[in-house]
Amino acid sequence: MSFEPFKKRLQDERAEILKAVHDTSDNRKPVELDQQSVGRLSRMDAIQGQAMAKAQEGRRQQRLMLIEAALKRYEAGDYGYCTECDELIPLGRLDVDPAVPRCVGCAN
Repeated sequence: MSFEPFKKRLQDERAEILKAVHDTSDNRKPVELDQQSVGRLSRMDAIQGQAMAKAQEGRRQQRLMLIEAALKRYEAGDYGYCTECDELIPLGRLDVDPAVPRCVGCAN
């Protein structure tokens, strides 16, 4: 059984995430305290935007960790097998999420 298409999808998603991390780095920078150039409400909006950008970055980093782990399993020859019970993960499950580490039974 060839898992090569899943590897390609994982690599493509990793590249997309890394690009998004780079492209949105300005959104996570500290908000300036200069109320002369930015009004109080605008600053509050900027702080809220920064908080949302940081939360989104956290989700990206979690996803990136799952992808990296899946690619390591692929290189080790363990990809497609549940990390808990060592049974083959159904292809339909991998098709939905190629980074999934466990079968349905062990995930619940």
